[in-house]
Amino acid sequence: MRKFRLMVLPFALILLAAACAADEGDGQQEEESADTGSVSLFAAMEPFEAEALQAVLDDLVNSETDYTAEIEASADFEEQAQIRVEGGNPPDVIMYPQPGAVLEQAEAGNAIALEDMGFDIAELEATFGSYLLSLGEFDGKHYGIPTNINLKSTVWYAKDDFDAAGYQVPTTFDEMLTLSDQIVADGGTPWCVGFESGGATGWPATDWMEDIMLRTAGPGVYDQWVTHEIPFNDPAVAHAAELLGQVMFTEGYVLGGADQTPSIAFGDAPLPMFDDPPGCFMHRQANFIIAFFPEDAEAGVDYDSFAFPAIEQPGESALFAGELSAVFRDAPEVRDFIERFVSQPVQCAQGESQETSRISPNIEVGPECYTNPLLAQAAGVLTESLAADTARFDASDLMPSAVGAGSFWTGMVEYMQGGPDALQGVLDDIEASWPE
Repeated sequence: MRKFRLMVLPFALILLAAACAADEGDGQQEEESADTGSVSLFAAMEPFEAEALQAVLDDLVNSETDYTAEIEASADFEEQAQIRVEGGNPPDVIMYPQPGAVLEQAEAGNAIALEDMGFDIAELEATFGSYLLSLGEFDGKHYGIPTNINLKSTVWYAKDDFDAAGYQVPTTFDEMLTLSDQIVADGGTPWCVGFESGGATGWPATDWMEDIMLRTAGPGVYDQWVTHEIPFNDPAVAHAAELLGQVMFTEGYVLGGADQTPSIAFGDAPLPMFDDPPGCFMHRQANFIIAFFPEDAEAGVDYDSFAFPAIEQPGESALFAGELSAVFRDAPEVRDFIERFVSQPVQCAQGESQETSRISPNIEVGPECYTNPLLAQAAGVLTESLAADTARFDASDLMPSAVGAGSFWTGMVEYMQGGPDALQGVLDDIEASWPE
């Protein structure tokens, strides 16, 4: 979910030109002004992330236009976004972490198609890449603009303590479990885990499931899972959940125990890694978690990362997510804002902010834009996986929201609190919740 950012895709994109629509009157076209009014944005961010992004907008957008772009963030983003849309008063732009939600708004006739706003889809496909753009396609039109992407298949670790203990970075899932056993034997705790996220509590657990599913069942079966060509309680899904349970339920592996993870805020979860001595040694989370690390934590010194390791499938797989922005008001200032927001200067400035840790999908945003070298490193991991066709978008974000942003989240909470014996019932309940 808070799922946001990966740079330099081989096919990725800067949003180029969208001509402002012109009004037709008695045979004459009158140019609309793009410098009027305001533009409201709604996003799934922490308050400090939104403040940092607002500072970028104030500096590079609002200072150059007569309109004002303002971003609002909410911990209850999913519920609030739906309430506002259904209430007939949506924000101008909603920055959805779930492409599935964009498609639902398109089907309901709420979101505005890029074609209807005057965007050239061929140009967008040439700059965004057809795969990313296709995530927001419904009934032959496109409704989602990729505004950032992020690599999820990452394990962060306390590098200084790791090195002092002589631990080696694992390259397979079995090696990672063996390392966890060694840390426990040495008197430490291998993992910090937190799944609390307001109304979205449970989404970090679905990411664990997706990483494991991709590495056990493979991309083809993963795709079938996303589209419900196999049921949610299929043996392949159960197998992935059981491997997740090996990490969560093995005694001593998780700080506080698996049953406490739904009450630990996902942004607070990695902080014990930086204690002296460390409260844990490893934490699995997307690249944006850097924004939650202590301000004085130094990449490559206090912490480092490695790719979530292989399990049963050959090659390196990568789970990634992103943000599709959907438009709910077609106006000159909204179109102008979109063009500016995805431009190189604005996207680069976001990469320079430690508070946002947003990775741009704009191909013109190079590694020099990022204050943290690990963000640039994340780009390489995903690029290689995309080239090998082993990269896949976050499954829960592609599933119908009743599942991906509903029963899947709550089901993972039930699994953590109920233990291994709860698994079959959880999978059966999620399967039963899938919309007809």
